[in-house]
Amino acid sequence: MRQYTIGPGDAGKRLDKWLLETASGLSKGGLQKALRNKTVRVGGVHVTDGAVRLREGDEVRLFLPDELFAEEKREDAFLANFRVHLHILYEDENILLADKKPGLMAHPDDRERVNTLLTHIQAYLYQKGEYDSRRRDSFAPALCNRIDRFTGGIVIAAKNEEALKTVNAKIAAREVKKFYLCAVHGTLTPPEGTLRGYILKTPGQRRVRVLHEMAPGAQEALTGYRTLAQQDGLSLVECELFTGRTHQIRAQMADAGHPLLGDTQYGSSVLDSRFERGYQALYAYRVDFDFQGGAGRLGYLAGRSFRVGRVPFADTLFAGFHL
Repeated sequence: MRQYTIGPGDAGKRLDKWLLETASGLSKGGLQKALRNKTVRVGGVHVTDGAVRLREGDEVRLFLPDELFAEEKREDAFLANFRVHLHILYEDENILLADKKPGLMAHPDDRERVNTLLTHIQAYLYQKGEYDSRRRDSFAPALCNRIDRFTGGIVIAAKNEEALKTVNAKIAAREVKKFYLCAVHGTLTPPEGTLRGYILKTPGQRRVRVLHEMAPGAQEALTGYRTLAQQDGLSLVECELFTGRTHQIRAQMADAGHPLLGDTQYGSSVLDSRFERGYQALYAYRVDFDFQGGAGRLGYLAGRSFRVGRVPFADTLFAGFHL
């Protein structure tokens, strides 16, 4: 007898499909015979209908010969031996919030396919036994949001399909609020307000343009900002993204005359020359789950807020500032 507990990845599957995956030596004819002979129990009850849908937490007992079960699956040597470096802010059975360090890619691309945040998360969950990369039907942990390579901060990862769909829908509905800290040149006037414009991304170009009137292909960009501290010609600014456009904060701040310190694409090398910094001073430091409607299995996150413990450039550039 073998016993299994149905997890999130198998919840909702038909019993017959799950049986053929679990007992790989079982033929379709053998499956029907096993069901007729009452060798399958779900929750302590004999089940003869293969169309029954499994639920998370169901205990399934199979009274089948050992030879019908495949030998222990081959290990994914890459994920098993990958050296994981993650700063996890929060984790439960559905999501994981990671504090990505500047310089690390979020997703693989043509320049980097191995050392990415997604790889670290998938290897971490594989080594914990929560993700099986060898199973064709296993949900591959995925990122719900992304931030630029040289921007640090919070990235949300989903551990199952329902969590991915829910978080993505809530982001689209602006019910996941994202806040950034940035160091910009100069003093913003007024010290608090909203940057409004349109961002135009040209295919094949890494930079975007900020427009002040709507144009074909442009998308509205709204960024709330609030000055928190000032020192040495710099302002520490909290930004809230009301829209999520490419390079939104960097491009809009530069367009407003206050480029981010260290921004090699939109910034000023002359202004930056007084400081030692090789990439933009921008950090996704806080996420609020401001759910207004149903969130399914993620309803328990409604009203919760998460933030990083430290933003390095804020500590070093603005004496006395603390999150």
